[in-house]
Amino acid sequence: MLIFSGSLPATRVAVADFAPLFLTSIRATIAAILGLALLLVFREKRPIRKDMLSLFIVAFGVVIGFPLLTALALEHITAAYSIVFIGLLPLSTAIFAVLRAGEQPRAAFWLFSGLGSALVAGFALTYGVNTSMLGNGYMIAAIIVCGLGYAEGAKLSRTLGGWQTISWALILSLPAMAPLAYYALPETFAGVGLAAWTGLIYVSVFSMLIGFVFWYRGLAQGGIAAVGQLQLLQPFFGLLLAATLLGEAVDWAMVGVTVGVVMCVAGAKHFAR
Repeated sequence: MLIFSGSLPATRVAVADFAPLFLTSIRATIAAILGLALLLVFREKRPIRKDMLSLFIVAFGVVIGFPLLTALALEHITAAYSIVFIGLLPLSTAIFAVLRAGEQPRAAFWLFSGLGSALVAGFALTYGVNTSMLGNGYMIAAIIVCGLGYAEGAKLSRTLGGWQTISWALILSLPAMAPLAYYALPETFAGVGLAAWTGLIYVSVFSMLIGFVFWYRGLAQGGIAAVGQLQLLQPFFGLLLAATLLGEAVDWAMVGVTVGVVMCVAGAKHFAR
């Protein structure tokens, strides 16, 4: 969760100098090469045929969908504002935990999760007049596909392993992502600043690979719906990073919504099983 907290601020910095399509494809390509190296070094077994659909879903959700949609969104909205949408991610993950992993949280869980999501949605609608509705739409779509990728990957990691799951998903996306990165290659890197390069490295190595090593293992061991609620702590750290590293404004409304959502996640996590 701490690693993922830096993803949106890092993406915001990177899209200042890199096009969203290039950023999405190159981060997946870099992470896939690293994942392939790990699989070869540790001589991991290949996934069986029945795992392939799940791996394609993971690749669609967290390797391609979420990175591309958030990169597009961050061309229109600030990182601080986008982080508030993360409050919807635990609910999205929990819904797919029921649909794809067969989990059955208690009714009170949905009450708290729904209330937290309502706070986030209300904030987005209130501030939507001052921000890009297109950016809002990209973020909502990103949350949906990410929840699917989290739940599917956590289910698969119970048998395949956490870092193995994300590594194989990255490798499956490599035949598409590598040519796409070449196609979207900038004409020159002369105008790319150090901050953008740092953001690219962060989202490629940490957000795209290392973060999932811990995240999928935690979801598999503690329950997807229950552990997924910890994502509600992510806005705290994300807002702090956006304010300190990017100098973006964080108003009291953002802080208030974040506090309210975190209180909801405490109740949701209590009734997750």
